[in-house]
Amino acid sequence: MTDRIELSACTSMMVGKKAALDGATYISRNEDRLIAIHPKRFLVKPAVSGRKEVYTSPYNGLTVPLPENGYRYTSTPNGDESDGPNEEDGFNELNVGESATESVYANERVLAYDPFVKNGLAEDSMTTLVLPFIKSARDGVRYLGELVKKYGSAEGNGVQFNDADEVWYMEMVTGHQWVAVRIPDDSYAVTANQIAIEDIDFNDPENYMWADGIQEFVTEHQLNPDDGRWDFRHIFGTDTEKDHHYNTPRVWFIQRYLNPEIEQDPESPELPFIRKASRKISVEDIQYIMKSHYNETKYDPLGHGSDHDKKTYRSISLSRTANSHILQMRDNKAKAAAGVQWIGFGVPSFCPHVPFFTNATDTDESYRVLPKEMSLDSAYWLYTALAMVVEAHYAEFIQADLDYQKDLSQWARTKISAVDKQAQNLSGTELTAYLTQQNHEIATHYNKVTKKLLADLTMQGAELSKLTFKMDPNL
Repeated sequence: MTDRIELSACTSMMVGKKAALDGATYISRNEDRLIAIHPKRFLVKPAVSGRKEVYTSPYNGLTVPLPENGYRYTSTPNGDESDGPNEEDGFNELNVGESATESVYANERVLAYDPFVKNGLAEDSMTTLVLPFIKSARDGVRYLGELVKKYGSAEGNGVQFNDADEVWYMEMVTGHQWVAVRIPDDSYAVTANQIAIEDIDFNDPENYMWADGIQEFVTEHQLNPDDGRWDFRHIFGTDTEKDHHYNTPRVWFIQRYLNPEIEQDPESPELPFIRKASRKISVEDIQYIMKSHYNETKYDPLGHGSDHDKKTYRSISLSRTANSHILQMRDNKAKAAAGVQWIGFGVPSFCPHVPFFTNATDTDESYRVLPKEMSLDSAYWLYTALAMVVEAHYAEFIQADLDYQKDLSQWARTKISAVDKQAQNLSGTELTAYLTQQNHEIATHYNKVTKKLLADLTMQGAELSKLTFKMDPNL
């Protein structure tokens, strides 16, 4: 399953409701792939009832009988689903969110005793088989754990769940072993392609969950390197040279941004998974993090460090980021339009996260329809084109691009506030219809502004050609 793991090397961040500026819970991730062009769509899948169907994974042949009934949900599947749907992220109609998956790696000691199951549960199926059937974030962990117990896991994966009250992170690291932790309300958590969860308190099932028999598994095979401590990362994880350059520096950068008062080594294997920020965390903070590339450090590949420094660490935002998403679940008692799914296509550094209300029955045509060839009427292709143009003339275009992103971010806050006020007077199908229409208006606005910027930059770029020649009038 090595190819699958390499295909999706992501960065994930979670925020508890008391750590967030607006009191929402957040889960977020950059879905990074092996190639730069990996087209995605954004869809709403309808609720189902009375279904008699067996799901078969096109990727590895996993077969699972589907429940007869399932909730409506949003998702961002691959444009080409021949290798599985890879729906990745979304909210269901009960305001439960899922982001799947963060690829993680177990060590050879634990895999020797519980290897992966070739046709077990893999990333391609994770959202499809879970999100339509769960009633809370905690229920998501339970439901997914039951699937792993029955079918096994085909690869190492971390999965995030949230609802209005809780955020959970679950790591499946061998064929059948997994743990999950509830992120404290006053904290945030970050992971980047390493097993991240640390100490497990088996006397606290309200805040920790785990696979049946995991303690006996570790004891039987003498796998715990620590005395008097049960650290999941130490037992099941890795600490390699690749980790120090590919994984841990991303965690270091995020914690440096949210806790600048703490000095840490970017290559340390002991960076904490869960931390309390020095301030409240805004949605704009999460966007900045998902767009970041070691900004204002010598490691920035777009900065002014040495060639060696700029290539030392793998950054969060990449040219091969297929989709950057932020799942924001606000207090659904106070806000009728509680769920907002921020979707970012194109390279996150240069493209906006676009907010969509998830209590909807459809998505805009620019997100729903995906031409095989480039078309600026497609959101995926539009933002991909913008990113290429900006990076091609980075010094000349980056300020205009940053101004464009800032203006859209301001517009989004104003728009969401206006929709919230109107939504308080609506309910049921009328509310859903209203929010669906607002999503179309949001997509239209972002597409229009982005096409205008792209046209302006193209005109300016024509003057930057190295094939320009001006005759000296004195000759």
